[in-house]
Amino acid sequence: MPVFTFSGKNETGEKITGERVATNKQALATQLRRERITAGAIREKGKEFAMPTFGSGRIKVKEIAIFFRQFSVMIDAGLPLVQCLEILAANQENQAFQKTLTGVRTTVEGGATLANAMRQFPKVFDDLTTNMIEAGETGGILDIILQRLALYVEKAVKLRAAVKSALIYPVSVVSLAFLIVGALLKWVVPIFANLFVGLGVALPLPTRIVIGLSGFVGQFWWFFILGIGGLIFGVKEMRKHERAAYYMDWCLLKLPVLGLLLRKIAVARFTRTLGTLITSGVPILEGLGITARTSGNKVLEAALMKVRKAIEEGRTIVDPLRECGVFPNMVTQMIGVGEATGAMDSMLQKIADFYEDEVDAATKDMLAMLEPIIIGLLGIMIGGIVISLYMPLFSMIAKLAG
Repeated sequence: MPVFTFSGKNETGEKITGERVATNKQALATQLRRERITAGAIREKGKEFAMPTFGSGRIKVKEIAIFFRQFSVMIDAGLPLVQCLEILAANQENQAFQKTLTGVRTTVEGGATLANAMRQFPKVFDDLTTNMIEAGETGGILDIILQRLALYVEKAVKLRAAVKSALIYPVSVVSLAFLIVGALLKWVVPIFANLFVGLGVALPLPTRIVIGLSGFVGQFWWFFILGIGGLIFGVKEMRKHERAAYYMDWCLLKLPVLGLLLRKIAVARFTRTLGTLITSGVPILEGLGITARTSGNKVLEAALMKVRKAIEEGRTIVDPLRECGVFPNMVTQMIGVGEATGAMDSMLQKIADFYEDEVDAATKDMLAMLEPIIIGLLGIMIGGIVISLYMPLFSMIAKLAG
């Protein structure tokens, strides 16, 4: 008989792993249930399912949203869970996602719950997803939970798209401006410099500065590439350290225009995530922990963990939210009303809807404000270089005319 490796939890919640001999996965799952062990993953030894490789086969968030939407329709239509996963895996164009869903189906066939099967792939299905799926399986409302997950992911995609649209335009224009200025300094300015040397004219200060910059760029152009690469690498490394990442996020939130936009994004994400979790039946303490870990902002994460600790000590959610200083007064007041009326889940969803609209409006306002500033700076840089190059020629023409 084949040998199977398994992982699971006993009655006290302690994690258990081991190996057993059984005729098949279903028989082993039945045996473990008799021993009051909740099976997670069961795999035949030597034929363990490999995790999908990410990178070129990266799974997009939009693909996950479509998967949840299709999955909910199939479950609502009464199709068996394993058959749904088999059909969805077979119709996936993304090979990495297809392997992931095949792995989930194989584990579910072995007797594990859908939530535990998805926990094998934390890069695809995060804590929020698996906890909501677990709540749906326990309450017998898996189709509804899948619909909520699809809606949540679609909203998250929309919010991310709004942020990208806010950043792509200014970053692309500024990058183009630096490329144009770099090209002028490296190839155009030296031509004029050689011309001035041949003419033997006296150069004004702006022209000397531009020629000096041109010489520096021509000799040390590699320094700028190394500097940009080093900056990107340094930011990524700093994000890996808790304290450094916290201060980076704190500084970003304090920026004049961008900070306000990031704060609105953080509030929208927090209220949408927590509201979805509470609506799905996840306890508030667990929901706050998941929301903190998936917030993407270390300042917000620290604030939510303090709120969670305060609630554990018996306090209401409003006071610690207000004390942390991250959330606007309107948000804390509306959450307080929701808590008092027992409708916190719907209140959180309303706040999320409001702040997602605010993010759209703030994005448009920021772009409208940045556009003339960027164009003006671009004109000053390029115009300044051109004028400084023509100043000696103007002086020479004036002398000849006189």
